[in-house]
Amino acid sequence: MSRELTMLAWTAVLGIVQLLIVAQLFTAANGLSYGMSPRDTPPKPLSALGGRFERAFRNLMETFPFAAAAILVAAVAGRSNAYTWWGAQLYFWGRLVYLPLYAAGVPFLRSLVWAVSLLGIVLVLAGLAWG
Repeated sequence: MSRELTMLAWTAVLGIVQLLIVAQLFTAANGLSYGMSPRDTPPKPLSALGGRFERAFRNLMETFPFAAAAILVAAVAGRSNAYTWWGAQLYFWGRLVYLPLYAAGVPFLRSLVWAVSLLGIVLVLAGLAWG
């Protein structure tokens, strides 16, 4: 498995961890019986921290398909190079650092880290085009 695919797999693990955190916080707010019900009534809102974890998870889900597509195309095309490697690294590490920054409510640094993760996707695409 290429290094880029390894980073993609670790990003998937990060996504599952985030999903489990949000599920636990949802259950804490609404109870296990609500979670196992058909949910015909709206749920209780999450705590401020729970809401941050949920938004961070949703943000990951917004960017992950683009990162996954770019890394998978690079793997299928056999285009592993410095751009794709650094891009996959920046995406994963950016997403990993983003989570605690968002959970802690850190405003500007969080946005900068998000931009770094987006740069990672752009680098992978650059590696496909010019690498």
